[in-house]
Amino acid sequence: MKDKGFTTKIVHGDRESPIEHGSVHKPVHNVVLYGYKSAEELAAVFQNRQPGYSYGRQNNPTTTALQSKISALEAGSDSVCFATGMAAIAATCLTLLKAGDHLISSQFLFGNTNSFFQTLTQFGIDVTFVDATDAANVKAALQPNTRMVFVETIANPCTQVADLQTIGEFCHQQQLVYVVDNTMSSPALFRPKAVGASLSINSLSKIIAGHGEVLGGSVTDLGQYDWSGYPNINPSYRTGDPQKWGLQQIRKKGLRDMGATLAPDSAHRIAIGAETLALRVEKACSNAQALAEFFDRHPAVKRVYYPGLADHPQNRRAQELFSGFGSLMSIDLVDDDTCFEVLNKLQCVVLSSHLGDNRTLAIPVAHTIFYEMGPERRASMGISEGTIRISVGIEDQADLLADFAQALS
Repeated sequence: MKDKGFTTKIVHGDRESPIEHGSVHKPVHNVVLYGYKSAEELAAVFQNRQPGYSYGRQNNPTTTALQSKISALEAGSDSVCFATGMAAIAATCLTLLKAGDHLISSQFLFGNTNSFFQTLTQFGIDVTFVDATDAANVKAALQPNTRMVFVETIANPCTQVADLQTIGEFCHQQQLVYVVDNTMSSPALFRPKAVGASLSINSLSKIIAGHGEVLGGSVTDLGQYDWSGYPNINPSYRTGDPQKWGLQQIRKKGLRDMGATLAPDSAHRIAIGAETLALRVEKACSNAQALAEFFDRHPAVKRVYYPGLADHPQNRRAQELFSGFGSLMSIDLVDDDTCFEVLNKLQCVVLSSHLGDNRTLAIPVAHTIFYEMGPERRASMGISEGTIRISVGIEDQADLLADFAQALS
């Protein structure tokens, strides 16, 4: 369906391959083991000489169908799914990096990713955090042992937008693996392939699934990195098409060895949720823009962090890169001490740590998800003691505006 639109391809994607009993969705295959009629066929599957399924920890027909759907969303060559978004990040870094390597990362980073990168240093992997809104900072951090650059599209929680295009050009010149976490924009607004990314990572739990009732993550190879020249590919995986070597190593080590397997029922629910991705994102973006403009005028709000506002530092870049400004924003109140009071007065908005949900969610970030970072690290990310992060949902716009109006009054 190469000539079809974004949503049409996703809704009808399962039917491109034969499905059992004429079902329009790939069924849930709750199975751990797969039987073969001959030992030769079993061996061929295990040795990747023949397509098939070896063991439930490594692959499953329901998950394979979801991986095809994610690849279509990202315009990638292939994808591998994991139990969570953090499992996808961990598998990517732990399988492609080794002791003595160097990773350059944006300093504007999801709290758990930041925590994991701190853990990487305990394994002998050096990590340098830089302000990735200016590609010059990434270039300045380059070392002879640099192997990878990691950035997010729209940073959580203060919505900084990395210089994705220039960083991509630099990574191509230096033959660095360029990993873009696309979670906060989602493929509905942006495809990292356009800026030369090697791999795109998504927390499927969030915008892609959308309903706040399933965990999952994915890594998509965008077909733009020459894995034949990457020194950390194990000799046993240097067989067949070199284009597949990187993702094959991530799949084998991350699923077979680490066991971060996505359950087939979860894969099924994510696939169903993805069908309405573009529709949900369009509504959430519209609501977010209206809320951002409301906050920008409100006397109780000191600052609004949303790429859709003209005074956002990367507003022009966001216009050039994305087809919408996303559903994530944060606000600083004039009086930090009223943060909890305002949140407690919200009636429609849910106080929660999740993102990309159909419901609008709000949380005091310095006191919760970024608390472990400490005040100095939070300050480097632009987080104040009164910063409130808001993940905007698909409710009726008037109801959201009214709820925040009464909470701020």
